[in-house]
Amino acid sequence: MTDNIDGRLRIAVVIGSVRKPRMADPLAAWLEHELTAFDWLELDLIDLATVSLPMHEMQPGGAAGSPIAGRLADADGFVFLTPEYNHSFPAALKNAIDWHFTEWAYKPVAFVGYGSSGGIRAVEQLRGVMPELRATTIREAVLIPMAWEHVDAGGRFVPPPGTAQALHVTMGELRTWASALRAVRIPDLAGRQ
Repeated sequence: MTDNIDGRLRIAVVIGSVRKPRMADPLAAWLEHELTAFDWLELDLIDLATVSLPMHEMQPGGAAGSPIAGRLADADGFVFLTPEYNHSFPAALKNAIDWHFTEWAYKPVAFVGYGSSGGIRAVEQLRGVMPELRATTIREAVLIPMAWEHVDAGGRFVPPPGTAQALHVTMGELRTWASALRAVRIPDLAGRQ
């Protein structure tokens, strides 16, 4: 883990959709704009559509050859931007989770979900997956139902009322957990580096 000299928390936003076209693009642009206003974080946007993680190369316990392993390891916390596909989260996101192991340990994960139901079923399934990797999922989440109905003529996401407030509450909780768990990771309780 690399030290962050200015004390800010490194937050990696993992974009879980790899479809083309995809609703994730205007949502990620909105999320990036909103998160850059937080002076306590250093943002790293990880777009799984641009990352090669072939399933046939996955190894037990994580793969050292992953092109994003270092970025995930350096993060103090995560925000998963995830759609809901068929009452679950995308296969590309599960693949990225499974490709890595220690990179998730003792770090909090927040969720921004979207879909017809706001992505709630995808988020709830992810809440069951991440503790197996020693990650902590936070209670608050941003759920955006029918996000495609909130895209303007220029292709920009215009959040419905309450969405920005939900993001601020979610990020406040993520900050609390990321700060607390950073100290826990100094000696890795799982005995791994």
